[in-house]
Amino acid sequence: MGLSIILRGTINDRLNWAFNLYDLNKDGCITKEEMMAIMKSIYDMMGKCTSPCMQDDTHREHVESFFQKMDRNSDGVVTIEEFIESCQKDENIMRSMQLFDNVI
Repeated sequence: MGLSIILRGTINDRLNWAFNLYDLNKDGCITKEEMMAIMKSIYDMMGKCTSPCMQDDTHREHVESFFQKMDRNSDGVVTIEEFIESCQKDENIMRSMQLFDNVI
C-alpha cells in the first residue's frame, strides 16, 4: 500500500503516509521519542561509512531541527495538522513529494 500511495497518491496522501511512518503508536501525534527511534534506525542503517561521516548525535540534531520547524505551538508533539501545514510551506519538502509524479 505504501508504494502505491507514493507513486499514485495525491500530495496530501503522501504527507499523511509520511506522518504515519513516524507516528509509531498511531495516537495522531509524533513525539520526540518516536522521531528519535526512527531517525536512529535510519542512521544505523546508513552506517558510519557515509560522506560526510555521521556523528553519534546526528539523529538528535535532526529531531531537534524537525521539532523546531514542525511543532508550531511548542507543546512537545507534532500533530498531523502541524505536520501537513509545515510541509506545505516548505519548498524542498513539496518538491520531494512530487519526485514520483511522472514515474508511472
